[in-house]
Amino acid sequence: MKKVVVALTLGVTLVMSGCSTILTEDTQKINVATSNGKSAEITIDGQSYQAPGIITVKKSQEQTKIITTTAEGCSNQTALNRQVEPTFFVNILSGGAFGSTTDYATEKMWKYDDNITISCGN
Repeated sequence: MKKVVVALTLGVTLVMSGCSTILTEDTQKINVATSNGKSAEITIDGQSYQAPGIITVKKSQEQTKIITTTAEGCSNQTALNRQVEPTFFVNILSGGAFGSTTDYATEKMWKYDDNITISCGN
């Protein structure tokens, strides 16, 4: 009987958890560059960073995050688009609905472009 309870508990835990929730982080590192290779200060989610460089953003339900640039000659805003995290689709193989809703609720079903270039003049 004890083995049945343990097996049932493990099974429910696996079905209730989402693949992206287990396999990915809350944040993502993104390589940000400028088209002219010069340094620029950028802001995303209220945090300031220096480009070129690697920034860390929190995954969220927002369709698009906006990178704001104050450097002269660079575009003021650059979109950081999201797409579905590939690990999210493993939910289809493992039962689907519960894992999918878990991934959605934890915002880990999304990922952003790994590289982005801010358009700047010479």
